[in-house]
Amino acid sequence: QVQLIESGGGLVQAGGSLRLSCAASGRAFGSYIMGWFRQGPGKEREFVATISRSGSSTDYADSVKGRFTISRDNAKNTVYLQMNSLRLEDTAVYYCAASRYSSRLSRDRVRYDDWGQGTQVTVSS
Repeated sequence: QVQLIESGGGLVQAGGSLRLSCAASGRAFGSYIMGWFRQGPGKEREFVATISRSGSSTDYADSVKGRFTISRDNAKNTVYLQMNSLRLEDTAVYYCAASRYSSRLSRDRVRYDDWGQGTQVTVSS
């Protein structure tokens, strides 16, 4: 099992930026596909972004494409989510997740084996 700890959430005005980080335990981080998901008030958890093992491939939900950037530093066992031009509808708890066995990027949360506790992002007007 991989332990994941998110940080970087907070309160930000619409149009502002935040960078989330997710630190992973263990020595095999570079072999995991990583993803970010979010769950807004009264909503189901939804896909945000995912990144390949090397970081060379990424995929984004249409709602965040062009505004959010996922990246990773395998030497630091950390995946990031840079969020720009934040909107009120981006308010949610953001979770990072690790897919230990998949070989391809996936938007499906069932493909992810380990989850962090989440970090709250609140966008105000």
